[in-house]
Amino acid sequence: MFRLISDFKEEWEYEKDATLKVFKFLTDDSLTQRVTPDGRSLGNLAWHITLTLSEMINPTGLEIGECDAKLKNSPHVVDLIAEYERLSGIIAREIGQKWTDRSLTEEVNMYGEMWTKGKVLTSLVGHQAHHRAQMTVLMRQAGLKVPGVYGPSKEEWSAIGMKPQE
Repeated sequence: MFRLISDFKEEWEYEKDATLKVFKFLTDDSLTQRVTPDGRSLGNLAWHITLTLSEMINPTGLEIGECDAKLKNSPHVVDLIAEYERLSGIIAREIGQKWTDRSLTEEVNMYGEMWTKGKVLTSLVGHQAHHRAQMTVLMRQAGLKVPGVYGPSKEEWSAIGMKPQE
């Protein structure tokens, strides 16, 4: 759980960039890729990450707004990236301007439970990482390259002169 705004801002910068890195490897055609006919598509997962930004932050008292209704669930990667960049940037700015370290211990109602704001932020980061991982499986199935996030991806090992890990 985050206890310092500075720790969140540092982590958020990395996680935001990691999410954008994955999004930028998507293509419009790949957004319909699914593991199973009734499973979420690659586009659904990416938009879910984006839409959850306001879903999790607005109840904390920071009104970052909602996803632009004209772009919501657009079949175009460029729209997804623009909306994610906009909302994730607002989060960093608003928290930096309106919260203090002490704010992170304040409780808010989140999904019917009382969570500290620090837990909300930790869950937001974990939520993105979880769905990015799901996305990488679908990306491989769609024939896309997968970028490394917490270390080199299969494709990136060769670029650094090493054999890909098994």
